[in-house]
Amino acid sequence: MINKNAVIHPTAIVENGAVIAANVTVGPFCFIGSKVEIGMGTELKFHIIINGITKIGCHNKIYQFATIGEVNQDLKYAGEPTSVEIGDYNHIRESVSIHRGTVQGGGVTKIGNSNLLMVNTHIAHDCLVGNNCILANNATLGGHVSIGDYTVIGGMTAIHQFCVIGAHVMIGGCSGVAQDVPPCIVAQGNHATPFGINIEGLKRCGFDREFRNAISEAHKLLYRSKKTFEEAKNEIIILAEKKPVLKLFTDFFVSSTRGIIR
Repeated sequence: MINKNAVIHPTAIVENGAVIAANVTVGPFCFIGSKVEIGMGTELKFHIIINGITKIGCHNKIYQFATIGEVNQDLKYAGEPTSVEIGDYNHIRESVSIHRGTVQGGGVTKIGNSNLLMVNTHIAHDCLVGNNCILANNATLGGHVSIGDYTVIGGMTAIHQFCVIGAHVMIGGCSGVAQDVPPCIVAQGNHATPFGINIEGLKRCGFDREFRNAISEAHKLLYRSKKTFEEAKNEIIILAEKKPVLKLFTDFFVSSTRGIIR
């Protein structure tokens, strides 16, 4: 169903069954598959492919040669009805690829709201990207990667399958991330190692000194106390009962499976 207020270029192909909301713009030579839903005010520039079971929210801008919802690169994938979900107000730049999920990984690749995916970013199957993230040019997420809110991934950085990247993380360019990265950390290198707290990122998000001091306390336990990871983790869990901001860390510990960068 195409809303009468949508603008579809005559060279675009929109298959029967696609749902196109009001004020959507579909530019020249785009292809929209039959199971795609596109929310109000989203703009597709030109030469864009959106396929599979893909739901895109409102007021996104998607630039030329992006491919969203196509068959993933997992050789186990056998055509199951898996999907892609994208929220609102995202900027998806040229040649970005976002692949559908797998049944082994939960069935959905999901992008939140207000993210910037720069040129040639690759989001593999079953990845979960939060809100207000920036993935710079040629950033690559392997399958099943999870990225927390307000995280910045530098250009040419590759993140290994199943890694968990906490909220408010800054990863420098040309890094190789092979283990999980706790919240609010600056990391860089191949393999990526920690370089302290993302103070500037926290300030930009408006977090006060008390918040930053609590994060610093958790960071010291993890990286400067000479405690084992399990010892530091248990102390942070206890500390979080008094300092709720540290829920960022306790939530991270629940999802972390690959061990943290050290």
